[in-house]
Amino acid sequence: MLVVMEEHAAEEQIQAVIDKLVGLGFDVHRSTGALHTILGGVGDRDFEAAEFEVMPGVKEAHRIVSPYKLVHRGFRPEGSIVRVGEVAIGGEAVVVMAGPCSVETKDQIERIAALVAEAGAKVLRGGAFKPRSSPYSFQGLGEEGLRLMREAAGRNGLLVVSEVMDTTQIPLLAQYADILQVGARNMQNYALLRELGRLRKPVLLKRGPAATIEEWLLSAEYLAAGGNYDIIPCERGIRTFETYTRNTMDISAIPVVKKLSHLPVAADPSHGTGRRDKVPPMARAALAAGADALVIEVHHDPDNAWSDGAQTIGPEQFRELMGQLRMIAPAVGRSL
Repeated sequence: MLVVMEEHAAEEQIQAVIDKLVGLGFDVHRSTGALHTILGGVGDRDFEAAEFEVMPGVKEAHRIVSPYKLVHRGFRPEGSIVRVGEVAIGGEAVVVMAGPCSVETKDQIERIAALVAEAGAKVLRGGAFKPRSSPYSFQGLGEEGLRLMREAAGRNGLLVVSEVMDTTQIPLLAQYADILQVGARNMQNYALLRELGRLRKPVLLKRGPAATIEEWLLSAEYLAAGGNYDIIPCERGIRTFETYTRNTMDISAIPVVKKLSHLPVAADPSHGTGRRDKVPPMARAALAAGADALVIEVHHDPDNAWSDGAQTIGPEQFRELMGQLRMIAPAVGRSL
């Protein structure tokens, strides 16, 4: 349930509502917006909304019938902004996260970090631990890759996002990365989500290849239920009967999630299509559809990338794409 307090409700009035919710057996999550404090009661309990509406300082009370309560738009009607240092994801500016599929060498990540920063990216993406379908494929450099990426990002004024694959890797990733990515294969790894919910670092949550939007948002709810509200759902394509592209990029999911949830939404056109010639048009479409961030695979020599070269764009393509995005953004009330 949601209890919306009056604009100038006193702290003791807010605490009285919290105490009543706790007494009924709810777990209480508090959200303070620009005008109102909103109290979210999570739990399966019988109650009458009128019980709360008559309490001093309460503006209104509502049942939330949606299975996800804390990431529901009603919990923060004005929307959420995930702030990482000086970067704000969910505000007016669209944030670009760019870099290679995987960290390969010191020279490689240094060159790519410099080129994406110069073009206007704010976050360096790259994998140090790579979940590959084949056990014989390159699996990443591990901690050495994280160290190289952190150093390259620091020299170029970038943040770092990288994937965490299981609970044992969380302390290591938290040491090096500013944003922890949950890959599509792990979207419903609930043990991992619970642990990340206890972490106070932003999580980029990729949609599973066969996940519905509701299932995706319920995975986000696991993170919020643990107290971590800094969640960025990322559309990265779903599996359909179409075989021309690696996945089918669900652009419609972006405005749908933004209507259902207060969370900022990212889009990954590289995994969404699996084809580098389709990355720019889908990135442009995602921005126009309302994406708050774009995750794009970039390599200085994509034809010789150690992983996912077919979906990775080169320096000139990336610079051209950034120029196009800067022209599109003002038309939809955004900046880059």
